[in-house]
Amino acid sequence: MPHIQLQRWLYTCLVVSLLPTLCLGLLEGLYCGKENCYDVLGVTREASKAEIGKAYRLLARKHHPDLHRGDEAKALAEEQFKLLATAYEILRDEESRTDYDYMLDNPDAYYAHYYRYYRRRVAPKVDVRVVIVVTLTIISVIQYYSGWQRYDAAIKYFATVPKYRNKALDIARDEIQELTQNSRKGKNGRKQLSKTEQKEEVERIIRKVIEEKMDVQGGYAKPTLWDVLWVQLVISPYTLCQFVVWHAQWFCRFTILKQEYGREEQLYLIRRHMGMGQHQFNSLEERQIEEYLQLELWKRDNFAAWKAEQDEEMKKKLAENPRYKAYRRYMKNHGPGRITFED
Repeated sequence: MPHIQLQRWLYTCLVVSLLPTLCLGLLEGLYCGKENCYDVLGVTREASKAEIGKAYRLLARKHHPDLHRGDEAKALAEEQFKLLATAYEILRDEESRTDYDYMLDNPDAYYAHYYRYYRRRVAPKVDVRVVIVVTLTIISVIQYYSGWQRYDAAIKYFATVPKYRNKALDIARDEIQELTQNSRKGKNGRKQLSKTEQKEEVERIIRKVIEEKMDVQGGYAKPTLWDVLWVQLVISPYTLCQFVVWHAQWFCRFTILKQEYGREEQLYLIRRHMGMGQHQFNSLEERQIEEYLQLELWKRDNFAAWKAEQDEEMKKKLAENPRYKAYRRYMKNHGPGRITFED
């Protein structure tokens, strides 16, 4: 029994010793720790920002480490000086002071105190709007630069493909012949070019012809400022309005009024049934597009029958040629060609 009574007495003493701290709501590691920030600066909770600043300056001069001699006194002054600076930083900021007053008024809301304290410490100091603007700008620049890189890679590639290279040579034949003759004879003030320089000039002419005549579509299309993210966000209200108006007109014309589909509407339905993008569909050969129109693939039933026939034919080819399986996987992932050569 004496042992049990001693245990109870110890527990009572422990609770009593912790009671003032629990009542004040002061937590170790938060704000001024177990010290009250107002008491540290010697001000009341009703003190104004000017009064808090004045009290801090007076105490900071008194407890500045440089004003004390001896290692022990200097260490104590330095610790007190840090506590003063912490209390001043907390109470001079309105939001931080509000969070601190909330902790004093709500001592039991431990999780809320930790959340409020660390939310402010880890929150970015830069305005979120500035971060968004800078991020969008960086993405737009990278997007535009990457588009030019892809377009340049496509032009370089087609300059090496015999089919397109020979066609470009035919188009620029006269210009290349004139260049060769003038460079050899040094006419028109042109200095005589070496074979290497002539070759580089011919490559430049071929590239120029390909750039002018090649209709590059899809992901390798020539980039424009209208494609970058910033511009798309700016014109998004107009784009959204166009989208709504277009679908409203479609619904009125073809659902309510039962009008016949025109060529453009037929091509749109065919493209939608096939799951192709606009650039991808435009890259198809004219002969193939006309065939789709003749088969009336804008009608869902006709398209379903045609698709079943295509799938059956594909299965037969796969059964006959195992290597065609890799080709089908490629077509599924990349679709038909997206790049055409305009005459």
